[in-house]
Amino acid sequence: MNTLERIVDATRNDLRARRERVPLRDLEQRLQSRGPDRPFSEALTRPGVSVIAEHKRRSPSAGEIRPGSSVTEIVTAYERGGASALSILTEPAFFGGSLDDLSEARRACGLPILRKDFIVDPYQVYESAVIGADALLLIVAALQPDELKRLHAEALALDLDVLVEVHAREELQTALDVVDPDVIGINNRDLTDFTVDIDRTFELLADVPAGKTVVSESGFHTREQLDELERVGVDAVLIGESLMRASDPEAALRELTRNDWESEPI
Repeated sequence: MNTLERIVDATRNDLRARRERVPLRDLEQRLQSRGPDRPFSEALTRPGVSVIAEHKRRSPSAGEIRPGSSVTEIVTAYERGGASALSILTEPAFFGGSLDDLSEARRACGLPILRKDFIVDPYQVYESAVIGADALLLIVAALQPDELKRLHAEALALDLDVLVEVHAREELQTALDVVDPDVIGINNRDLTDFTVDIDRTFELLADVPAGKTVVSESGFHTREQLDELERVGVDAVLIGESLMRASDPEAALRELTRNDWESEPI
């Protein structure tokens, strides 16, 4: 099994235990007390390249990233630094995340939040809405076409925005044929072996129809790279590891967003 297959397999196994602890009917009831949504897709279409700043505890390729930090510490720094939205990695076995991480981020700041996980079942769509996500990720490589179609429809029915992720031309065509998504993520990281090639965004961009919101994911860490993405028409970039490793995530993000204002004292 490659890394993606191992993660998806672990996700399906973990889902069985979560369903037993919290049945779907309980999630449906909790939706009634759901807070107001924060428009994720709209946050990505402002002038310039919007930054989706990611909270990620660890990864299969990099190991532990920022030991000892809290979600609140990181996401408030991102908000002050000019992030347009957050991505919170909630996958536990390989990335060390949790649903609690997303709930804490929701309480700590006012930015729209993407749940970054390996969504393979409608149960996770309801989970995402209940814990405070405004959007979720669907990875074409991890899903059959009928699964992609069902999960995409379930998310929209619960007023969740959807970032549909591809990393190959065939996956992009599948996404366009099956759900015709409004927001397309091009992942420069190959999830089968975790290698990164930022040229992937430039190679696939020409095949994305006009009018789509495009997010480039993985491998970016300088303002010059973001300037190049803006030049070719990319709307947003998702950046995680370089920000998480920065000695001052707020300052690192300000450098990327050219946000030079100073926070007023509280």
